[in-house]
Amino acid sequence: MENRLSKIVLVTGATSGIGKATATLFAKNGYDVIITGRREDRLEELKNKLKKKYVVKVKALCFDVRKSNEVKKAMKSLDGDWSNVDILINNAGLAMGLDPLHKGDINHWETMIDTNIKGLLYKTRAISPLMVKNGKGHIINICSTAGHEAYPNGNVYCATKSAVDMLTKTMRLDFYKLGLRVSQVSPGMVEETEFAITRFEGDEKKSKIYEDITPLKAKDVADTIFFVATRPKHVNIQEVLVMCTQQAGSNFLDRSGR
Repeated sequence: MENRLSKIVLVTGATSGIGKATATLFAKNGYDVIITGRREDRLEELKNKLKKKYVVKVKALCFDVRKSNEVKKAMKSLDGDWSNVDILINNAGLAMGLDPLHKGDINHWETMIDTNIKGLLYKTRAISPLMVKNGKGHIINICSTAGHEAYPNGNVYCATKSAVDMLTKTMRLDFYKLGLRVSQVSPGMVEETEFAITRFEGDEKKSKIYEDITPLKAKDVADTIFFVATRPKHVNIQEVLVMCTQQAGSNFLDRSGR
């Protein structure tokens, strides 16, 4: 395994936004990439694009991170060097709805909990044992400013991202004596993603939340993730909180225009 010419990075939620930008950046820098997501057509399109443009190995796995049996099956399909994931980027996540708790949609709650918390756990449980066996590896969890600071009607989404924050801290305690690094990147507002359109279930009018502010772009977050992942072995950047200049916190936004 030590003779591999390039490292392997696995990115969940790679069909759009931050995940897609992150997979692209790692491929551009010579990493072999495993991309995962639920939309097979998008995965195949990205796979072919990265292989052609950057001449790296790319493997696409289509499954739902919310379903532990699908995660297990997908991971068992990895053979040879593909099973030796060097960097796991737990990016898959979403927000649904923006209602006060007493008006909340329970289906929305379950989707957020299943994706943002349980999906992250399923993937980490599947990948980390071999990292421990190899005595090395890097797990990077994508959190959010919502995991650090609540905002009105953010209730369950904020709670799930707060859980990611605590899981990151406890994972680090579990793994730091075993040679693994655990890091977290928490972005603020990011455009060029499907975050808003998913939160508002395709309502384009409600989804126009970036018109009077210049938010981060998906590539900005990907750059941050790549920086965290490429520090020397003895360096672990435990957490990065990254926001656009016009955002000072979840509840502090300068909406004076772009």
